[in-house]
Amino acid sequence: MYYKCILMVFAATCVLYASGQSYEDKRCKCVCPSLAAILNNTNGSDRKLYIANVPPSKCDCDGVILPQVDAEIKSRGQEFCPRCECKYENRNTTIIKVVVIIVIWVIMLLVVYMGFLICLDPLINKRAKASYQEHTNEDDEGSVSGPSQQMGVRGNVLNRVTHQQDKWKRQVREQRRNIYDRHTMLN
Repeated sequence: MYYKCILMVFAATCVLYASGQSYEDKRCKCVCPSLAAILNNTNGSDRKLYIANVPPSKCDCDGVILPQVDAEIKSRGQEFCPRCECKYENRNTTIIKVVVIIVIWVIMLLVVYMGFLICLDPLINKRAKASYQEHTNEDDEGSVSGPSQQMGVRGNVLNRVTHQQDKWKRQVREQRRNIYDRHTMLN
């Protein structure tokens, strides 16, 4: 399991590194109508995205879109450009990568912790069943005697926790039986 976690982190890091190569921190992003809408003079709702790495002063239709389109669209630039919306974006992809890596690590730590608790639960239940002794009064926790006194404080706390857990499970079973079978509520 430990190797799978390391492999997952390595794969995520490789993906982040590869994806980081295709994006720039500073870019000009232009959203324009479809080229078919201009050529056919139809009002299509499809939009096209143009992204270029240009300085802020050239973040317009002439600097980003016209160098990427056909000559036919370039000749209709006066008709095409007013329909485009260009925005200059400045972002820090390093911070984005760090946040994603931290989130992945937190998720992995929680998965490892959950696995630890799943493995620990049978051990606690086995120890509790081995040292279980019948109590005459469930509310009296001070009258614990026998092998549980020899286990010391740690074993005593563990016995109390498992005793409370068993008591709660019995109460839940009793409530379910009363509600579903007898259709009554407990006090």
